[in-house]
Amino acid sequence: MASSCSSLFLLLFMVFVGSFHLSVQETTVSLSFPLTSAPLSETSSARAKFLSSMAASASGKRRAQKPTAEGVASPPFGYNYRSSFKYSMALIVSLPIGTPPQSQQMVLDTGSQLSWIQCHRKSPRKPPPSSSFDPSLSSSFSVLPCNHPLCKPRIPDFTLPTTCDQNRLCHYSYFYADGTLAEGNLVREKFTFSSSRSTPPLILGCATDSGEAEGILGMNLGRLSFVSQAKVPKFSYCVPAKQGLVVNKTNNNNNNNPETGSFYLGFNPNSRAFRYIDLLTFPQSQRLPNFDPLAYTVGLVGIRIGGKRLNISAAAFRPDSGGSGQTMIDSGTQYTFLVEAAYAEVRKEVVRLAGPKLKKGYVYGGALDMCFDGEPSEIGRLIGSVVFEFEKGVEISIDKERNLDGVGGGVHCVGIGRSESLGVTSNIIGNFHQQNLWVEFDVGNRRVGFGEADCSRTT
Repeated sequence: MASSCSSLFLLLFMVFVGSFHLSVQETTVSLSFPLTSAPLSETSSARAKFLSSMAASASGKRRAQKPTAEGVASPPFGYNYRSSFKYSMALIVSLPIGTPPQSQQMVLDTGSQLSWIQCHRKSPRKPPPSSSFDPSLSSSFSVLPCNHPLCKPRIPDFTLPTTCDQNRLCHYSYFYADGTLAEGNLVREKFTFSSSRSTPPLILGCATDSGEAEGILGMNLGRLSFVSQAKVPKFSYCVPAKQGLVVNKTNNNNNNNPETGSFYLGFNPNSRAFRYIDLLTFPQSQRLPNFDPLAYTVGLVGIRIGGKRLNISAAAFRPDSGGSGQTMIDSGTQYTFLVEAAYAEVRKEVVRLAGPKLKKGYVYGGALDMCFDGEPSEIGRLIGSVVFEFEKGVEISIDKERNLDGVGGGVHCVGIGRSESLGVTSNIIGNFHQQNLWVEFDVGNRRVGFGEADCSRTT
């Protein structure tokens, strides 16, 4: 997240959670949550709708787990999570936190490290939001004091130094790339999946003054992410294809029939059909100013549009001496953003194929400038499918019917923008280009898997 356009929207929306069931098989617990989504809160909808939720360069070492005989780290638990969302919004999950558990809505974000929740104590003068967490109701809640090792001014996991507040508690401030600031106290709290199954107390942020209705579930490779603290060996999600036009809130025409997808922590029964690419590894001693060492960095090798492979140098998809050119998979970014060398070739080809219908001089949200009036299916046919080529022959293919997104007022835009519009120098594959795909982050084996699916029907 970054740049002037980023202050327009935040990738957050709300979800209603149904019941869940628990099943135990040997050492693995599987939890299933059916979910539906609701529109963005007013404060959320005014923020960066497309921008990367990746926090500015944060470091930290991921603690490796001991592999099993099959070469996969043994998980403490796994669960099946089903969520729904609109593409003008992010992936929202509702997780049971505390003892007894309180359901908390959190943005599933593979580009963020610190998880945080909305914390509000009940007050007769100002009732808290119904979705906020009440620490006084949880017997497992505790606040980190100022003398905790994390509460030091030079801890690199935070974009701003932690401080001591007036109550001698550890206060954090966390900037995201879209300019969003999350701040509050660092706390410890459990994720309580049943009366007999819970995580150990994890370090979370407890925001008390945020205007947002949702928190963040940080899922990157940082030592403070949920994945690292809970020792989750793998997780996966399936983003359903958007049905019909989705527009922004200013047009008052939101989709009231949200699609439903699935999210797993741990083993995914669909994974036998996945094709995997390795996460790229770089020396820890190599500190690059524009490189995020905690992101899920993959090897993008080319892009095709309408069957034509674009003339893009391989160097555009690999980190240079300063770290620019990194390619990452990010669930917290709506659209895909490319560095200039790649974006210029994509735009040139789109203009060649559908230039006469281009909405000249129009830029949506300061980020998307390949936009069109008229019938999107006709424009989609002119442009053709878009294919991202990765190492090992793995591809993400977006059919011509799905390469445009409705942004309101009858305007549709190709879901690809310039990275520099976000103030970043990375290639980011957003969730718009992950539709109808299982995306699995196999942390234990340092790889990412993809599997085509009808995500509105998956389990």
